[in-house]
Amino acid sequence: MKYLLSILVFLTSLSIPAFSADVVTAKNIGMELARDIASAAVKACNEKGYQVSAVVVDRSATLRAALRDDFASRFTLEIAQKKANMSIMAGMDSGPFRKLREDIRPDLNTIEGLVVMEGGILIVADGNRIGAIGVSGAPGGDKDVDCAKKGIEAHIERIEFAD
Repeated sequence: MKYLLSILVFLTSLSIPAFSADVVTAKNIGMELARDIASAAVKACNEKGYQVSAVVVDRSATLRAALRDDFASRFTLEIAQKKANMSIMAGMDSGPFRKLREDIRPDLNTIEGLVVMEGGILIVADGNRIGAIGVSGAPGGDKDVDCAKKGIEAHIERIEFAD
């Protein structure tokens, strides 16, 4: 009986690692932080005279916040989301990815929900990708990037606190 119990305990301990991946936890951007980052990005561009949209998606590219300046074209919302999605898909900011992968850019631009353009920036907390922001509507991707970064910087203490 003593041996049977020992064998049972041993076999049970072997099965634990097999099930340990059945439930996983991951950090993800919350709605309020997403909204505040998007708002700060739109405001940063507005202060420079650019009418833009900013979209924040979570780590799986699910829409968390979308804001459009009063005078921004309605198409800027879609483009901003596609830029954010590209950053999530690529695992890096969309501008550097565009430069690194000119060979596949035309193919990726045909995938629904993605566009390979500057203006998508990852949002990272403690080395974990928690989301991305895309900005569209400024006269040039470099200006979109600047506004996206300002949106993140405006709330960096909250992002770092999420570590």
